[in-house]
Amino acid sequence: MSLHINPQMKRRYAAEKRFKAYAITALTLAGAFLIFFFADMISKGFPALQQAEILVDVHYNDTSKQNYKKAVDKPLRRIVSRGYLRTLPLYMEDHPELMGTNESRWVLATADVDQYLKGKPHRLKSKYQKQIDELLKAEKVRLAFNTGFFTRGDSKMAELAGIRSAVIGSIYVLFLTMIFALPIGVMTAVYLEEFAPDNRLTQVIEVNINNLAAIPSILFGLLGLAIFINFFGAPRSSALAGGLTLALMTLPIVIITTRAALQAVPDSIREAAFGLGASRWQTVWHHVLPLAMPGILTGSIIGLAQAMGETAPLLIVGMMAYVPDAPGNILEAATVLPAQIYTWAGESIRAYEERTAAAILVLLSVLLSLNTMAVYLRKHFEKRW
Repeated sequence: MSLHINPQMKRRYAAEKRFKAYAITALTLAGAFLIFFFADMISKGFPALQQAEILVDVHYNDTSKQNYKKAVDKPLRRIVSRGYLRTLPLYMEDHPELMGTNESRWVLATADVDQYLKGKPHRLKSKYQKQIDELLKAEKVRLAFNTGFFTRGDSKMAELAGIRSAVIGSIYVLFLTMIFALPIGVMTAVYLEEFAPDNRLTQVIEVNINNLAAIPSILFGLLGLAIFINFFGAPRSSALAGGLTLALMTLPIVIITTRAALQAVPDSIREAAFGLGASRWQTVWHHVLPLAMPGILTGSIIGLAQAMGETAPLLIVGMMAYVPDAPGNILEAATVLPAQIYTWAGESIRAYEERTAAAILVLLSVLLSLNTMAVYLRKHFEKRW
């Protein structure tokens, strides 16, 4: 006995197979793109964790104190970092006991020497290449772990450039974003969801909050410039201006995610509390908020992660400035890691390319950690009703 299949049913099955094939293809392409992206960033960024150093004899005397270039022998002056040599006069002032002595030290090489040792494009002349080859045979040149990438700030000399000032600026900005956006956002969401009457005014407010969450982030930069810098007088390029601007941008996200977490709490919880004589505030504080807290934390962390990766609003408030030293407080000029990456990506010197990739890896590590924390909190504290 043969089964007769409706032609329309055949078309449905065929459409289902095509949709499944499209979905698998899309997932494969997305996975391939992520693998290619991470492989490219890792291959470009890991060389930045090594920096060329040269073993030289450093002369601590009055001549080198007056002219830092004379602290090393003349044949080595073009391959030793000028940034290191410039610090020697101050170093001698801090260590007067070294005056009149010589010391063999591993010192930073120039960016071109570093790129030459790594087999990358460079501008090192042939005579200096031969000199480096001779020093390699004598074991007076090496690639050492680049601690300066994490302990130094930005520099016009690629071999000295690091992310310390950008990381500290990011911490200041995220801290300010958190202390302003989270309390205000959560309290606003609680009021709108649990206390506010359902009238035309609250409906308009809700629509505008949803619209604010969807507008381009650079508009928040213009708003921050107008309100916090031009009106309230916050220092331009400061972490205070950047943190308040990102707090404005994060606020709608916190409100929306908090309201969604509050809506997920069953009405039976509220009704049970009311039945036992609890007031509305007691019901919210003792029953609704604790149950909604995992969702609130998850949404807040995701909002902070998004703020961590923003560049456009901070560009408007001046946080793209060259900041070699870490800010001492929230009122000093500062930059953030995404802005530092953007600046390095525009540099013409090849050595900045690997530092850009390494800074991207650091930023991605932070963002992935925040998102992993958000997923963990949701899975760990989630309740099913």
